[in-house]
Amino acid sequence: MSKTDIADYIAQNPRMAGVLFTICLLLTQAGNSAAANLGSTAGP
Repeated sequence: MSKTDIADYIAQNPRMAGVLFTICLLLTQAGNSAAANLGSTAGP
């Protein structure tokens, strides 16, 4: 798929833009919480 194919698809399906944006936000939040949990482990 080229960039124009993706742009055309999103232009024809505007709800998918919201879905993709929401997925990106959720992945960002999951990555931040995973990093916070791994970074705060106390040593022995």
